[in-house]
Amino acid sequence: MWSVVLLTILVASAVVVLGVGSVHIGTGDVVDVVARRMRLIAGAGVTPLNDEIVWQMRAPRVLGSIAVGALLALSGAVLQTLTGNELADPYLLGISSGASVGAVAVLVIGINSALSQTLLMTLASFIGAVAALVLVLAMATGRSGALPAGRTILAGVAVGQLCSAGVNLLIMVVGQRDTARMALAWTLGAFTGLNWGSAVTLAATAVVARAVCPANARMLDAFAFGDVSAASLGIAVIPVRWAFLVGTALVTAVCVAFVGPIGFVGLTVPHIVRLLVGPRHAGLLPLSALSGALLTVRSDTAARTLAPGSKIPVGVITAAVGAPVLVVLLRREARHS
Repeated sequence: MWSVVLLTILVASAVVVLGVGSVHIGTGDVVDVVARRMRLIAGAGVTPLNDEIVWQMRAPRVLGSIAVGALLALSGAVLQTLTGNELADPYLLGISSGASVGAVAVLVIGINSALSQTLLMTLASFIGAVAALVLVLAMATGRSGALPAGRTILAGVAVGQLCSAGVNLLIMVVGQRDTARMALAWTLGAFTGLNWGSAVTLAATAVVARAVCPANARMLDAFAFGDVSAASLGIAVIPVRWAFLVGTALVTAVCVAFVGPIGFVGLTVPHIVRLLVGPRHAGLLPLSALSGALLTVRSDTAARTLAPGSKIPVGVITAAVGAPVLVVLLRREARHS
């Protein structure tokens, strides 16, 4: 039921959002443009202006925001299970900050290569994300191999602050005026630079993650009861954990490379979904993906329409929307416990 409800709301939101902007386009015209591009109708009545605005300018941004929200929410749910820490997410564990160091280095330094800048940023983001993750786990893991919640969070905060200092140093010392301004704007997180190439890449990554995570739902359920329980079920705990962690780092790196770091989605959305449907990953993961996509697409719409002419960071909207909802749900659960 929740899947049908959330998917319906997401599709309806995407259609509405495609018509929202400085030039308003009616829902019927939006549907005609999309249907014509998908060769479902002839679309003789579709004007070139509507086609340009809806399909070329807004559709990549909407598709990319949906994919990023789904990826960050899935990453948060997986990290919270693997670390046994309810506060774990790509942002809090320093993965986003590490990815930012790599991406900003490419932006500011201007590395010459036969590869495109987008591919270079993705590779650099992945290297930075994995390096930050390894450093956090090395600092937090005890001799027994356990990951204490408090120590993991402290290690993530420390690595995140270190990476943030590195990003600021690169921007202020190495970068020229134009590149520094561009890098600084990028660190706030935005979907403005998305085109069809980057949107399709993000969507393909989301499809793969959406297929892989639920397929391993039972394995993640076993991790939720601890390493001993997982090992007793025949799971190779250390290799499987590292495979998931590296996969999460890769997903985060792809998101950061294209849209910058956007916090709070991976932390809040899994908690909200868990309060609604319970902790089983067969339901938690797909609903987290849908909820995260809905949060980011709506937040991006608010970011570009609340103050026309100014660029509000998407992360500000996601925090402003997600935090009160989480507080209400937690208080409601506390009253019933």
